[in-house]
Amino acid sequence: MAHDAEAPADFLGDALSYLPDARRPCLDLACGRGRNAIALAQTGRVVVALDRNAEALRECAARAGSLPIRPVRSDIEQPLQIPLESGSCDAILVFRFLNRALAPEIERVLAPGGLLIYETFTLHQREFGYGPKNAAFLLDDGELPALFADLGVEFHQEGTFDSPRPMALARLIARKRRN
Repeated sequence: MAHDAEAPADFLGDALSYLPDARRPCLDLACGRGRNAIALAQTGRVVVALDRNAEALRECAARAGSLPIRPVRSDIEQPLQIPLESGSCDAILVFRFLNRALAPEIERVLAPGGLLIYETFTLHQREFGYGPKNAAFLLDDGELPALFADLGVEFHQEGTFDSPRPMALARLIARKRRN
């Protein structure tokens, strides 16, 4: 069976049951063309689709049609800042993106009780000969939950997953504690 490049990440489907009731928008950080933002918006949630690539955001908006998606163009790495208010998001999605220095910003934007859904490559991805090779974009074993030590881990998994071809990934679902 051919893999649909526009299909949401398998892990997002698994994580949806953890989401809180929607009161605030959800953020898809480094959303690209919006495959995960669109899937989340299809559940009735308002989604802020944030990326630095204007063309990708235009494509996301066009594909979203009337779904409640708000595209936002921002380079969050220059400066290291997410252009949203503290505690403004019920959930934050991060897929196949890693900038360790943004972890405090991700936690800042997450509302109390809000959920972080994160999936990205581990150092073991190098063994497959494709994908990122630079250590700056690859997690060490056990590193992902350590980056978000102030959040309560609800699910963490690392290993090789076949979707559509083998990938070495770390997956995390973590909730911001209520004060």
